[in-house]
Amino acid sequence: MSMAAERSRAALGEPDRLAGFSTPREVDRLFGHEAAGDEFADALECGRMHQAWLLVGPEGIGKATLAYRFARAVLAEGETVDWDHKVFRKVAALSHPNLLLIRRSWIEKSKRYSQWIGVDEVRRLRAFLGNTAGEGGWRVVIVDRADELNQNAANALLKALEEPPSKTLFLLISSAEGRLPVTIRSRARTLRVTALGEEDLESAVRAALDRDSHEADARTLTTALAFSQGSVRRALELVASDGIALYGEIAATLAALPEIDGPRLHRQVERLTGSADSERLDLYLALLLGLIERLIRFMATGEGATQEEQKLAKGLISLANLADWADAWEAISEAKREAFALNLDRGLLLLEIWFRLQHLAREHPV
Repeated sequence: MSMAAERSRAALGEPDRLAGFSTPREVDRLFGHEAAGDEFADALECGRMHQAWLLVGPEGIGKATLAYRFARAVLAEGETVDWDHKVFRKVAALSHPNLLLIRRSWIEKSKRYSQWIGVDEVRRLRAFLGNTAGEGGWRVVIVDRADELNQNAANALLKALEEPPSKTLFLLISSAEGRLPVTIRSRARTLRVTALGEEDLESAVRAALDRDSHEADARTLTTALAFSQGSVRRALELVASDGIALYGEIAATLAALPEIDGPRLHRQVERLTGSADSERLDLYLALLLGLIERLIRFMATGEGATQEEQKLAKGLISLANLADWADAWEAISEAKREAFALNLDRGLLLLEIWFRLQHLAREHPV
């Protein structure tokens, strides 16, 4: 692919970019993840660089930001890379000849990104790896995210991992390690990236808000940090997408179970499934699943929930029905994945989720 074509791809942004905020490749500061950074730096300095690294961890904690940081370090060959370095600028624009990004492709006809990374996207590796590295040095391939590869794409990537050219580095990003074929995982060095601690999380969120000219009052920021579970992305979604109000609606609906205000729920579904609200729907589902997960964890371990959530958990879940709620969470998560993968009716998905929870609360009360 030509540099002009690659720049055109860059202009599309990332498939899961958070609207109004910089992409990971445009971010010059990293908060936390010192252990992961040190492990990679040691391998680079000692000449023991593994051909492929698998960065795994929860969504929105900085895995992609870390991967681009690694890529810049390798491409700059030891030079310090700040925001005005030529390598930083080229990586941010996806115009560096030695960098290839593999991700879900844009479908012009439907004006949306594909649900999976297809084999045609991975086949771009053939030309990239077949050419002599431009500007000398290393070639870097970033797959964001590797767990979004379909079967044919995964097989094509595996072939490249089996016999990569010298000085070629693969950085595979995944928030769902279990979805990756064992054959791919076995050929990569796994680097586990954990959720940020409170101090690093707040610093990262404040830096992102400042960098992209967003504002948040103290109460909103404090609430967003508390509900984010160490995820910068989730905190920013809560701040920028009126997520606090969405969370309140979800918590109120859960607290009323097994009663459901049908007309209100249908109005909410219509609002969330409108074409202009796809990102709010994603956030809504993430908040709902995250809240249920925290309620279950609190009842199982006594940890991981705010005071308000603890009260909510005790009104819905007991040791007697804990397994039923865990099963429901698994079923809802799978239903969401299937609906998004097959482009099923999102409104029907939301209604089915709430009616499932209503049935659970009615049949297995505290």
